Amino acid sequence: MSATALEFLPFHRALIEEEEINAVVEVLQSGWITTGPRVLEFEQKFARYVGAARGVAVNSCTAALHVALAAIGIAEGDEVIVPTMTFAASGEVVLYFKAHPVLVDCEPDSFQVDPQQIERAVTPRTRAIIPVHFSGCACDMDPILDIARRHGLKVIEDAAHALPSRYKGRMVGTLGDITCFSFYATKTLTTGEGGMAVTENSEYAEAMRMLSLHGISKDAWKRYSSEGSWRYDILEAGYKYNLTDLQAALGLAQLAKCDAMSRRRTAIADFYNEQLSRSDAFEIPSHPPDREHAWHLYVLQICPSALRINRDRVIEELKDRGIGSSVHFIPLHLHPLYQNRLGYRAGQFPNAEKHFERAISLPIYPSMTLEETTRVVEALHDIAVQYRR
Repeated sequence: MSATALEFLPFHRALIEEEEINAVVEVLQSGWITTGPRVLEFEQKFARYVGAARGVAVNSCTAALHVALAAIGIAEGDEVIVPTMTFAASGEVVLYFKAHPVLVDCEPDSFQVDPQQIERAVTPRTRAIIPVHFSGCACDMDPILDIARRHGLKVIEDAAHALPSRYKGRMVGTLGDITCFSFYATKTLTTGEGGMAVTENSEYAEAMRMLSLHGISKDAWKRYSSEGSWRYDILEAGYKYNLTDLQAALGLAQLAKCDAMSRRRTAIADFYNEQLSRSDAFEIPSHPPDREHAWHLYVLQICPSALRINRDRVIEELKDRGIGSSVHFIPLHLHPLYQNRLGYRAGQFPNAEKHFERAISLPIYPSMTLEETTRVVEALHDIAVQYRR
């Protein structure tokens, strides 16, 4: 069968099954669809799953990062160290405070932030570090935590990709001061849109919870229940960041199968590694043996020495063969916002630029079949043969 006759293989498909559908219908029938008991249950079970003491559910990982920075007291003029190889959210939340995101480069041989570059970026105005666990592989956290301890800094982990990930046997979610997860549609656990901040610190948790719903005093969601009161106090200028029971029900159903979905992603990554390592046209992703990878993304890099076409053309060739892919990420310092407003420039972070120019994110999700993963591999091998240098 020709590639054009096959159904298009998307970059991602969320695994939504009867459990998720039934959970959402149950909430719809309950009459309580906004923030309520399901959100509380989700917070507790998610925190327990990652090994954290407290969880605060919000409507995105961006919101989680925002209230996390607010909880630690980031203010105008402060500096927060952020990897340039990340999505918009990691840097923009710093700008919300009129603080300064100080960008740093990747490690030379990986997409993860370089702890040596973090050390060099610390100044008297630095207040926090936001390490980003790119693709689901944990950053090298021990040196990052050591830098934070020595300089009196807070560590707010961007773990949007990192459920479930481990670093030297420790679950991501138990390492920094606050860890922020994403439940966006493409993530390893989805609530459609959503996020969670977890922490051991009760003061941070209470501050984030209060800020996530208009700065209103504790348990504001109970105002319309038999346990609540119509009276409330506004303690701070907060935000409309709350998660709903509809989303939490979906999240609880997904959480119950999180380990199984992770095993399936790992099996797909292993298959890609085995099949694509045979070609000199591509460089497969690797990670240190002390990390357990969540495989939110499978990021392949093309080898220009073996191919006559660049990364963008490879993506088009995959699309022509009925296969979706993506790129993660355009480094922050290459965007007009960071160049025009903050003075960053192309060429400033060569490792990130080198990785970006060669990177392709392949489809990887639990419902992918062996036939579909084989299609991806065969398409890449075909491209490698057709466009060999």
